Amino acid sequence: MSKRYTITAALPYTNGPIHIGHLAGVYVPADIYARFKRLTGKDVAFICGSDEHGVPITIKAKKEGVTPQDIVDKYHAIIKQSFLDFGISFDNYSRTSAKIHHDTASEFFTTLYNKNEFVEETTEQLYDAEANQFLADRFVTGTCPKCGNEEAYGDQCESCGTSLNATDLINPKSAITGNVPSLKETKHWFLPLNKHESFLREWILKGHKKDWKPNVYGQVKSWIDDGLRPRAVTRDLDWGIPVPVKGAEGKVLYVWFDAPIGYISATKEWAERVGKDWKPYWKDDNTKLVHFIGKDNIVFHCIIFPAMLKAEGSYILPDNVPANEFLNLEGKKLSTSKNWAVWLPEYLQDFPNKQDVLRYALTANAPETKDNDFTWKDFQARNNNELVAIFGNFINRVVVLTNKYYDGTIPAPNTFSEIDEETLAAVKAYPSVISSSIERYRFREASQELMNLARLGNKYLADEEPWKLIKTDEERVKTIMYVALQIASALATLSEPFLPFTSTKLKTILNIGSADSSINNSWEDISTKNELIAAGHTIGKAELLFSKIEDSEIEAQLEKLEASKKANEAANKVVEPQKETVSFDDFTKLDLRVGTILEAEKMPKAKKLLVLKVDTGIDVRTIVSGIAESFKPEEIIGKQVTVLVNLAPRALRGVTSEGMILMTENAEGKLVFVNPDDANATNGLQIS
Repeated sequence: MSKRYTITAALPYTNGPIHIGHLAGVYVPADIYARFKRLTGKDVAFICGSDEHGVPITIKAKKEGVTPQDIVDKYHAIIKQSFLDFGISFDNYSRTSAKIHHDTASEFFTTLYNKNEFVEETTEQLYDAEANQFLADRFVTGTCPKCGNEEAYGDQCESCGTSLNATDLINPKSAITGNVPSLKETKHWFLPLNKHESFLREWILKGHKKDWKPNVYGQVKSWIDDGLRPRAVTRDLDWGIPVPVKGAEGKVLYVWFDAPIGYISATKEWAERVGKDWKPYWKDDNTKLVHFIGKDNIVFHCIIFPAMLKAEGSYILPDNVPANEFLNLEGKKLSTSKNWAVWLPEYLQDFPNKQDVLRYALTANAPETKDNDFTWKDFQARNNNELVAIFGNFINRVVVLTNKYYDGTIPAPNTFSEIDEETLAAVKAYPSVISSSIERYRFREASQELMNLARLGNKYLADEEPWKLIKTDEERVKTIMYVALQIASALATLSEPFLPFTSTKLKTILNIGSADSSINNSWEDISTKNELIAAGHTIGKAELLFSKIEDSEIEAQLEKLEASKKANEAANKVVEPQKETVSFDDFTKLDLRVGTILEAEKMPKAKKLLVLKVDTGIDVRTIVSGIAESFKPEEIIGKQVTVLVNLAPRALRGVTSEGMILMTENAEGKLVFVNPDDANATNGLQIS
């Protein structure tokens, strides 16, 4: 059994706030695991911090006309506060711009450099002469050689997902000046991953075949089987940690190299603050190292970082990397650039004191083995049908009845019936069942087992009906309420990893778990103690643990997403180029009039056509219009429209059409009438 646990959560990139994809993929499962380990008495260091280097930050800074430090300072503060407000229980949340990180990363690089673990190479890279700088991957755009996407980046095509080098792009352009870059020689240091291939095969493909998640193992195996190649650890950039080698001026450590070292520097910072030695958490075989990440970080944490640690020689390797897949939102891929996301700061503002609702919804629907979809309707259902109707309902009944019958003092039980003993035995089994799921990183399963304990409580009360028995058998009711309160006490402890705010609130109601309380149950106590809350103990008054979420609240969130969707469509709307120039005389030949639709009906056997009777002010005429997929006949009767009245008649499916209704498309691609707004525009008026 491990003596201590070093638990890391992927360093969030500081060019924007946290959204639900980050929470579901990394931070909620990591927090459940860390809280659980603390509850079981383990020595835990739960570590994270802001990833503050790399090209996207410099690009954002250029766009906003500020420094990269301004960008990271802004988002580091937002992210750190969001995590705090959401109850993510990091022992330390650091940042990679901190001096302790710069020192740690420089020292790590120097150690590998002095051990000749790097390969030094001079290569040709793209260079922007006007900007006077080499172009790092995201500073280059061009055509993907795989799929032909003309807006691929120098490191990846976001259309087909192919990993690229900037020199692979067809027709590359500088994202700084728009110029065509040239090739220029530059010197860099590479980590020869191929040198560590046999070690990685032995350590992962043989050693972790049975205990790593299939999605993680499969991706790693694919990379190793494809053959590992040297990977640059430095780059030409002015934002980052300077390469601590002579002749490396103007170069920094590649962000993928310095970021995972952030776990080590953050541990050092924490240990210094609390007066501990950091080394056992990274260099002792009795420590279990677990990385929580999303699937886009698997290669870095399972191949590259372990190769770095192995090359350094004094560090332990991760015991597990339980990466999750991606979370989609309302059937679409999350996109920060398109604002198709649920941002954590906005959620906390829109749903005050409902941190646990989101934690539960994301856990119950976690993308553990495949991509999953978050919907606001499911979020509402999880709250109303499970947290409110099952967990909250049970606790409320127990507390209300205890106060009603015994003024809040727990009654002494009498003889236990067979159902009482079976129920109490079932409660004792739950810590082991939930533990088993958590230890295998099956947090969805674990959350449902917790809910099953609340279901057990509800069923027990429903079957025993103390509200009826109180009239005929008061002594029996004392036993029933005593048993129900044992279940409530178990829930107060076992819910803490999943629902920490609820757990604290429930403990307060039950008057347990505080420093001055005589009752403070550990995880193990739930399965070993015969009494979790004693007769004679006084509890507080009932408070609702959860409240119903109304349809109007969900509609507001869906409308917010719809607004994002429309904004994206408007931004991406292609405006048709101007047609060939016409003379004024040609234009004056068009006779445009105000008209009113008097009748409308569908053209038989035609999906798109409506047959209209239109009062043009000159006459009432038939016009056939291809608008049936956008409008119902009855909704356009009486509609004022613009009519081209001198268009040559044309037969359509046996009906002669004498004119044309002017239409256009809005941002959503829906047909709309080009119609006069002025109420004084009467039928027959000419439009010129």
